Amino acid sequence: MKKFWVLIFVAVMALTLSACSKEGKETSNTTDFKVAVIHIGDPADGAGYTYAHDLGIVKMQEELGLSDEQIIRKNNVNDTDAVAITTAMEECIEEGADIIFGTSWGYMDTMEQLAAEHSEVIFSHCSGYKNNGSNMNNYFGRIYQARYLSGIAAGLKTQSNMIGYVAAMPIDNSEVTGGINAFALGVESVNPDAKVYVKVTNTWFDPTLEGQAAEALLDMGCDVITQHGDTTAPQMAAQARGVWGVGYNSDMTKDAPEAHLTAPIWNWGAYYTKATKEAMEGNWSNDNYFGGMDDGLIDLSPLSKNVAEGTEEAIEAARQRILDGYKIFEGELYDNQGNLVCAEGEALADADITGAMNWYYKTVEVK
Repeated sequence: MKKFWVLIFVAVMALTLSACSKEGKETSNTTDFKVAVIHIGDPADGAGYTYAHDLGIVKMQEELGLSDEQIIRKNNVNDTDAVAITTAMEECIEEGADIIFGTSWGYMDTMEQLAAEHSEVIFSHCSGYKNNGSNMNNYFGRIYQARYLSGIAAGLKTQSNMIGYVAAMPIDNSEVTGGINAFALGVESVNPDAKVYVKVTNTWFDPTLEGQAAEALLDMGCDVITQHGDTTAPQMAAQARGVWGVGYNSDMTKDAPEAHLTAPIWNWGAYYTKATKEAMEGNWSNDNYFGGMDDGLIDLSPLSKNVAEGTEEAIEAARQRILDGYKIFEGELYDNQGNLVCAEGEALADADITGAMNWYYKTVEVK
């Protein structure tokens, strides 16, 4: 009988040790899990596109309790240089990355190629449209919601009724064009006499060109400058000329305190935390992600002291309308060529806004 209980005790201990071993293995896997991010710029710049993305990486790291050794960063990777992109991503794989986030449009094709070669690694690409159905997806959001709100701030502030927009890409890039049109609709909602003038740089990241485009718009008489670009250069140009600015990606008040009104911003941590947690738990899905104000991905930076009276009230009313279901691109809308692009009682789908918007709203002109 004594021998029987000894055998029972040994069996129980074996099960206990087995359970401890399994738990320890899971903890070890969590500790070993590595997240890589490929940046087009340097987060040390302290503002703009790359900075906003890296704030999201930091937020994810804090939320999930990852160590610094579990985060791999590759900064200043030119998204027009396929060799540089490939090298950066292959280095991430060699360093043990389990999931790689590529934060610029130009990384898409290379990510697709490497995803086919490395099925054990998850590739998640910001913007774009490619999804390989297995280990590569895309993530983006309804930034046009915050663009619309920022247009309200600009429309109430302008005195010349000329608002300049420094745009990274021309009309055939729906991401940029959708932002311009949403901004113009926001402006029009509070100031139907104002127009939006667009200057295209044809680059996602170039402080010099962004500054020059802003200067050209200022020379025209624009007294509010907004942007779809990665740097603070347009805001700095606005401040130097004693006028106003609406930034992008992050709050740029500290960079141009006498000019900046507000900025559409991304809280990328909402997605990075979700995707990384799912990957760590083994239930990541390759479904594309498209978030908005309702899930915290999109927002507007705090209004500065420079905004016009009544701006806060107007923006909050519009914000609530959006949260209640207002689509922004809805009702009777015309482009700047006089064509009907949305009929009364209808609304454009997200796929049309982000992938098929190759027209400018009626109050937009390109310079």
